Amino acid sequence: MTTSEPASVSSPAETIQSLFEHHVVPTYGRFPLTLDRGKGSYVWDVDGRRYLDMGGGIAVNVLGHAHPELVKTLSEQAGTLMHCCNLYYHQGQGELAKQIVDRIGPGKCFFSNSGAEANEGLFKLARKFGCEEGRFEIITCQQSFHGRTMAGIAATGQDKVKQGFEPIMPGFRHVPFNDLAAMKSAISPATVAIMIEGVQGEGGIQPASSEYLKGLRALCDEHRLLLLWDGVQCGHYRTGNFQSYASILKDHEDGEAFLPDAISLAKSIGGGFPMGAFWVREPYQDLLGPGSHGTTFGGSPLACSVALKILEVIERDSLDQNAARMGGMLTKGLQVLAAKFPDYIQEIRGMGLMIGIVFKPEIADLGNTARPVSLQIVERLHANGMLTIPSGAHVVRFLPALNISAAEVEEALSILNSTLESITS
Repeated sequence: MTTSEPASVSSPAETIQSLFEHHVVPTYGRFPLTLDRGKGSYVWDVDGRRYLDMGGGIAVNVLGHAHPELVKTLSEQAGTLMHCCNLYYHQGQGELAKQIVDRIGPGKCFFSNSGAEANEGLFKLARKFGCEEGRFEIITCQQSFHGRTMAGIAATGQDKVKQGFEPIMPGFRHVPFNDLAAMKSAISPATVAIMIEGVQGEGGIQPASSEYLKGLRALCDEHRLLLLWDGVQCGHYRTGNFQSYASILKDHEDGEAFLPDAISLAKSIGGGFPMGAFWVREPYQDLLGPGSHGTTFGGSPLACSVALKILEVIERDSLDQNAARMGGMLTKGLQVLAAKFPDYIQEIRGMGLMIGIVFKPEIADLGNTARPVSLQIVERLHANGMLTIPSGAHVVRFLPALNISAAEVEEALSILNSTLESITS
């Protein structure tokens, strides 16, 4: 005897979301999308609906989804040596370190599993550098973001990430971004380092100015401070160069002389495989000696094989140039939309494929002035088949794959245009 299926049976999306609700710690405000697969610049949900992914997993999916060469590399490496603890050597880690050093400058690398861990390494490097003189303080910027560890939230210049975790770890001070005078006045006898992002990501896609970067380097040299660079989101060719300072200073005659003392990397370095790293400049490369820092999984053969393949593909396919070219095309198109919708869009800012659309803080036509504009816009874009990333209350980020095509850029602009037109109707 057969019976009809009960009407109360949940959909696949509801079933999966229920698992999260009952079994996953609720630390994220998730959108009600349940993704199933991806290919290139597109993802599909469990109901088969396709979305253009302009968020890139928050600047992670540097080659898009399911890139065939990454799939092959992962499979082949998993079949030979997946994990090698750091008591031993393996070829991949040494090769990857050399590739990073060749792209930045003389120094050495440490490999971790995330951007937060990479930044922890920079904090420890600075403490080690200043310990004999009793210097420990690191100055960072307001609206910065440096991770979710206890030291990471102390370094982050946003009060919302610190709430409920007091007392906050001492040793960090915050000053306004792009304000050299404020940074100079904040230096004390306890200061050991200055830490910045080249482009503040979580802070609303705010690029540093060229004058600011050169001034910070001079300040650090004058006061014997380390200049720490958080390149987790703005690095790995996202702005058209390996690190964003090269993009910011590209038109300056002495721009090539600029170099931080240590740089954290993550997100795009693994293209979706969890990985982080930090590079340390030659004079300080051996400050963290045996026993002073470590990780179980950092720099595994599996992670390094993927990271090496990503660098190979970026170089072979000139994706640095594509990031600059497609970023320019996207920015130009967004500026056209900003002129078309002046009551909604306040500003377009960023560089390369790290772009922020700054919406007016309040848009009456949305009909819900109590909810952040950025979330309302992102949800409307979801409904029209595109993923983007909110940043604060009124900025929406585009962080797509570096191999995005012109046709996909045009599609993104078309979806945004139709979405904004629908608000007015």
